[in-house]
Amino acid sequence: MKNHIYHIGIMIILVLGALLLMGMLPQYSVFGHQMRKVDVVSDLRMKTIEPDTIEAVLLPPPPKPAFVDSCQTGKVCIEDYSDGVSHGMTPFYKALDELKSNPKRLVKVAYYGDSFVEGDILTADLRQMLQEKYGGSGIGYSPITTISSGFRLSVRYNATGFTRHSIMDTVYFNRSLQDVSNHYFKAGEEASIRFRGQNKYYAHLDTFSRASFFFIPGEETIVSAAINGKNVLTERFQGDDLQVAEVEGKIGSVTFSVQEADSAALFYGVAMDGDSGIALDNLSMRGASGLNVRSIPAKMMRRFYKLRPYDLVIMQYGLNVATRLGSNYDGYIKGMQTTIQHLKEYYPGAAILIVSVADRDYKNEEGEVRTMPGIRNLIRYQQNLAAEEGVAFWNMFEAMGGNESMKTLVDAKPSMANYDYTHINSRGGKHLAGLLFDALVYGKEQYDRRRAYEAAD
Repeated sequence: MKNHIYHIGIMIILVLGALLLMGMLPQYSVFGHQMRKVDVVSDLRMKTIEPDTIEAVLLPPPPKPAFVDSCQTGKVCIEDYSDGVSHGMTPFYKALDELKSNPKRLVKVAYYGDSFVEGDILTADLRQMLQEKYGGSGIGYSPITTISSGFRLSVRYNATGFTRHSIMDTVYFNRSLQDVSNHYFKAGEEASIRFRGQNKYYAHLDTFSRASFFFIPGEETIVSAAINGKNVLTERFQGDDLQVAEVEGKIGSVTFSVQEADSAALFYGVAMDGDSGIALDNLSMRGASGLNVRSIPAKMMRRFYKLRPYDLVIMQYGLNVATRLGSNYDGYIKGMQTTIQHLKEYYPGAAILIVSVADRDYKNEEGEVRTMPGIRNLIRYQQNLAAEEGVAFWNMFEAMGGNESMKTLVDAKPSMANYDYTHINSRGGKHLAGLLFDALVYGKEQYDRRRAYEAAD
């Protein structure tokens, strides 16, 4: 009988050799699914220390808020590092109080962010919750069009004849011309923009009371406006300052048309608001890190603040900054310090709230879904940034459940996040908006209790 042991041995050696060679290949994905790395000697290899086990050595202990209110078990509360007067949450809470005595008071909120809230995800639900509690209608300020216009469910756009310029353009972009959303537009022939409300996905957006078109007219610009298909305004504008064409009524749709425009004229966006209550502007930018906000010219920020002063500015960034092995974000935070200082100087009456980066997960070499260690490091940096600049901070990472909470959202039935383990969908947006809304309302209740205590003292 022929002996096959020799051939079997050769086959085993070839298979082991192939497996060892496969172990040298980089990780890859198939249809978005991260494939597990082949490693037949993983049990023999000395385990590397995960970066998150050393992060406590790299950062100082978390700062203590200026106000230490009691926080209910299960809640993640807003931490206020201000002196209680300037850029903490007090200006926003005072503005909410003014709604009771002033029937025409409009409390304006600007929400700056990246692709996490692009397309009005999360912010549309937060807007709806705030408007249900405090009043208001409409989607607030929107650029004439954005890269996300096609999938934004909270409003219907139809822009023609405008050329869009964004800070994320790969070709030349004149930063001195941009507005508070990092855009500017040029008008061609028959340029017009139509916004139409809807009530299929979100409440309080089918009609609104006031529509405002923001632009710099140059030598002469003629703008007309139609409400619900009926022309109600044709007006000439001149000058190199920011101006507004404004119409009022029960507005289901509004169209602004540029009948004539000087070559120097610049166009920006439309605000759709109620007479009072809450207006929340989504000013997100895909791929942004937050440093884009500091590039907005001081002159332009002053102009917008004069016409549309904010009571609260929310800053949520980090997805485009955090890395798996990231531990030191000193350079980024120095840039964000100038961004926050920029906001404080040119939005002098606004509360400023830094919302931490959300959880972001990845698959390690063993195929396990883990939170990127760089996320936890970055959150501590963001918390210390708020303390150093005397503004407020809210830890979304902890509020959503901490480690691997993005995986929990992905695995939910139905799913609340995408399989990139980075971005939420509309269901996840509603869930996280509820957490932030609860934190804002609870903070206001604590503020009221503190005021009542001080008044009785």
